[in-house]
Amino acid sequence: MTGPERLVDPDDAAIAEFTSQYGLDLPPIAIVIAAYNEENGIGEALGGIPAVIDGMETATIVVVDGSTDRTADEARKAGAMVCDVPTNRGQGAALRLGYRLAREGGARYIVTTDADGQYDPADIKRVLAPVLRGEADFATGSRVLGRQETYDRVRRLGVHVFAWMISRMTGQRITDTSFGLRAMRAEVTGAVTLAQPQYQSSELLIGVISHGYKVVEVPATMRLRAAGTTKKGGNLVYGYRYSRVVVGTWLRERRAASSSPAPAPSTTTSEPVSAKTK
Repeated sequence: MTGPERLVDPDDAAIAEFTSQYGLDLPPIAIVIAAYNEENGIGEALGGIPAVIDGMETATIVVVDGSTDRTADEARKAGAMVCDVPTNRGQGAALRLGYRLAREGGARYIVTTDADGQYDPADIKRVLAPVLRGEADFATGSRVLGRQETYDRVRRLGVHVFAWMISRMTGQRITDTSFGLRAMRAEVTGAVTLAQPQYQSSELLIGVISHGYKVVEVPATMRLRAAGTTKKGGNLVYGYRYSRVVVGTWLRERRAASSSPAPAPSTTTSEPVSAKTK
């Protein structure tokens, strides 16, 4: 490149900084969390995450997405490995960076959860179990099959509407498309296209199904926030933006499928478990 200095990719710079602090030799299970201004809740959210699951050590990676508070400090205090990115780019960008850190660090399995304490750490082992058993490539918690503490009727309705929509689009019955507690084989995150800066949950889910991976749902709990407020906007804004991501991702995957060979088959060897596996 001629002229001024070549621009440095922000992910490359963040990975270099992360590697200088922690190296890139992770245990088999990486738990990835995107966090933005969650200093009051991140400690509690990290507190119950298991250090060992089925005899395998875990590492918790918190990607701090341009926070202006003490989220990074609180996460470090709680024992997490912190990748502190100076610019706020959105949850989707933060999760992509976390996935890359996990893959390049040698983790075999990736779990995602949120920084706001809405997901019960006790559910992590249960959601990961079908993937560890080789019965699925991707497992997602479901508040519909499990339990939810929210009293927001609009949000509850939205969960069912988007579940119906994505089920019709993909041909696979899904009850909860936006649950943030998920588990997958690490290579899955590198095989699907992830471009959304926000609302990545539906993009990832549609991409995984479109690529032919085995997907299951596991009953799980959706709790009230431990602290702070949502960064995703009110119900109408959230619904509009989320629906745009759903439709846009589905159209993109349909175009990709029509111009390429059939999706690579899943590498799992067992039959998929029921959506109501416990």
